Amino acid sequence: MFWTVTLSLLEGFLATIKLFALTLLFSLPLGLIICFGSMSKLRVLKFVLRFVIWVVRGTPLMLQLLVIYYGPGIFFGVNIWGGSGNGRFMAALIAFVFNYACYFSEIYRGGIQSIPVGQYEAGQVLGMTRRQIFTKVILLQLIKRIVPPISNEVITLVKDTSLARVIAVYEIIWNGQAFIKSSGIIWPLFYTGAFYLIFSGLLTLLFGYIEDRLSYFK
Repeated sequence: MFWTVTLSLLEGFLATIKLFALTLLFSLPLGLIICFGSMSKLRVLKFVLRFVIWVVRGTPLMLQLLVIYYGPGIFFGVNIWGGSGNGRFMAALIAFVFNYACYFSEIYRGGIQSIPVGQYEAGQVLGMTRRQIFTKVILLQLIKRIVPPISNEVITLVKDTSLARVIAVYEIIWNGQAFIKSSGIIWPLFYTGAFYLIFSGLLTLLFGYIEDRLSYFK
């Protein structure tokens, strides 16, 4: 029974890892785009993006999952996701990417605005272009400042992937809970905690290493 449970949880954990990895892959660059838009001098663009960020950060991710998955069918009468597992996974991925992109955008914005204006001005005095100032002066300092809050969000994302089960994405907790119905045992559900703890621990070590490597920026 132990190996049966382990294999089932590993299968679910692969779906969890897939959702986690793809969310980071798309939300990190999208967050930077949203950040630049929210800091734009175009007031309309700035206002719209700030409003969207406020809505996304102010509502539960579970609610956003439900709206994105069921909304098209309810409002437009078209089920764009279909009834397959791939469609449900895609809906979950879009919800996660958009949610985390908004959070990352605020982290980026805070990091950029924390750099003293004098550093930008010094770069201009030296005849550097805006791109050169950003890449050669600002970027590494920015990375150091945003690594701690980014690491918190990334570890939170590991746990938030469990919310995908609300639209029947078969991630690790879904597989663990299935044994309650099929075999009347609950320990597999607790067993899923070991997977989360190990993965979160590895990420903690990774980000700790990254912070140490950037420690020369005092």
